[in-house]
Amino acid sequence: MSWSFSIGRLFGSELRVHVTFFLLLAWIGFAAYSDQGPAAALQSVLFVLALFACVVAHEFGHALTARRYGIATPDITLLPIGGLARLERMPENPRHEILVALAGPAVNILIWAVLVLVLRVDMPAGPMNRIDPGAQNFLGQLAMVNLFLAVFNMIPAFPMDGGRVLRAALSLWTNRVRATRIAAAAGQVVAFLLGFLGLSSGNPLLVLIAVFVFFAASAESQDVAMQAVARRLQAREAMITCFESLTPGDSLDAAAAAVIRSTQHEFPVIDSDGTLQGFLTRDALFHALVQQSGHSPAGPTPQDKRVSGIMQTDIPRVGLSTGLTKVLDQLHAGAPAVAVCTPDGQLIGYITPENIGELMVIKGRSA
Repeated sequence: MSWSFSIGRLFGSELRVHVTFFLLLAWIGFAAYSDQGPAAALQSVLFVLALFACVVAHEFGHALTARRYGIATPDITLLPIGGLARLERMPENPRHEILVALAGPAVNILIWAVLVLVLRVDMPAGPMNRIDPGAQNFLGQLAMVNLFLAVFNMIPAFPMDGGRVLRAALSLWTNRVRATRIAAAAGQVVAFLLGFLGLSSGNPLLVLIAVFVFFAASAESQDVAMQAVARRLQAREAMITCFESLTPGDSLDAAAAAVIRSTQHEFPVIDSDGTLQGFLTRDALFHALVQQSGHSPAGPTPQDKRVSGIMQTDIPRVGLSTGLTKVLDQLHAGAPAVAVCTPDGQLIGYITPENIGELMVIKGRSA
C-alpha cells in the first residue's frame, strides 16, 4: 500500500504503518493536551498505541488461521481506521472462510476476557468519550474497546468480518459471486447509515469509516466477479498482440518518442533475437527524464542514457494456456505486466491490469 512503510516482520508477515496513522496520534495527543495537559496527552497516545496493538493481534488472528489452509499473508498495514491484513486470497471453502473471518473478533474477545475475567479490571459504566490518566480506567477502557471491536466487526455487512461470514454462509446455497454481491450491498447500506450518523453528530471519523466501508464493499464485489470470469479464460484470450517494443540499447529520447506516438503505458524491451529482456514503464521513463533534466554539463545527458538502465527485468512469464487466475495473482503482486512467451523466451504478447479490466467488462456481461 502506498504511503506506508515497514516496521519489521512478525510471524512471516511484514508489518506496515500508514503515514496517516501518525496524524491520528498527533491529533489525539494535541486534543488531550489542550483539554487536560501533558499527562493526559501521554496517556491518550499510549492508549491508542495499546489499542492498535490489539488491532494487530486481531489481524494476525485472521492471518494465522488462513495459514492453516495454505494462504499466506504478505503484509499487515495499520491505518487510522484500523488494520488491513492482505491475504494472498480468501479461502473459497465457505467453512474455512467462516473460521478465518471469526478468528479476528475471537482475538478481541480473548483480550477482553483476560482483562475482565482474569485481571478483574472494571469497564467504564458509560460510553467511552474521553481517556483518563488513571491506570485502572486505562485497562477498563481497553477492555471496552476490544468488546466493541468484536461486536462491530460481526455486523453482517461487507467488508466487516461479519460480512465475510454472511458471504460464506450464503455460498453454501448460492454461487460465490451472488453471495458477495449480497454481502457487499449490505455493507453499502451500513456505510450510508454510518455516514448519516457521522454527519448528523459531527463525527468525521464515522464519515471516514463509512467511505472506506462503501468503497471496500464495492471493490470486493468487483474482484470476486473478476476472479469468477478469470477461471474460464486463458492468457491467450487476454494478451495484447499489437504493440510497439524497444531494444535495450534505445536511448531515453527514443523511448519518449514511442510514448508520444502510441497509447502504451508499458513497453516490452526485446533484444535482437526476439528474447524478452524486460519492460519499460512510462512512469519509470518520466522519472528518469526528470532526474536528468538537472544534469551537470560534465555529467551524462539524457541521450547517453539507455533503456537497459531503467527497465524492469523481473517480469512474470506465462504460456498461452496459463489460466488467467494465475495472471491476476501476479498482477496483484505488483508486476506492471505479465509476458506471454514461448518456451524459449520469445515474446508473443503481454497482459496489463488495464486490458484485463477491459476484458472483464466484455466477458463479465454474461457472468
